[in-house]
Amino acid sequence: MPTEKGIAIIAHDGKKAEMIAFVKDHSKLFQNSKLVATGTTGQFVEQTGLKVKKLLSGPKGGDAQIASMVAEGKLKAVIFFRDPLGKHPHEPDVQMLMRLCDLHNVALATNTSTARLMVKGLEAELDSSSHQ
Repeated sequence: MPTEKGIAIIAHDGKKAEMIAFVKDHSKLFQNSKLVATGTTGQFVEQTGLKVKKLLSGPKGGDAQIASMVAEGKLKAVIFFRDPLGKHPHEPDVQMLMRLCDLHNVALATNTSTARLMVKGLEAELDSSSHQ
């Protein structure tokens, strides 16, 4: 029996409050999903009461760890609220993560609008699997 594929949650510092509001708005999906997050984002997500596996923080390799999970087929979606105006020392890891999502056909949302659409699809998938 294959293990359930998870959802990764990442947010740059300037987007963490937006991410937490988003997670709270869609708590039903996230409560019923296997969650993984970069370290600092994971600490914020835990404050909502959700269970999340925390990896390293992004600058310390968390983005690369999530990219590895994408390549290994362990994730079905990545929600990454990026700060497009900030400078990030780990930008090569961010680019690698995005490239691997494209390569392995893993859904990737980088802003609230695309994340909202992604979540609608994931919720529909969750509803259909619970009715089978």
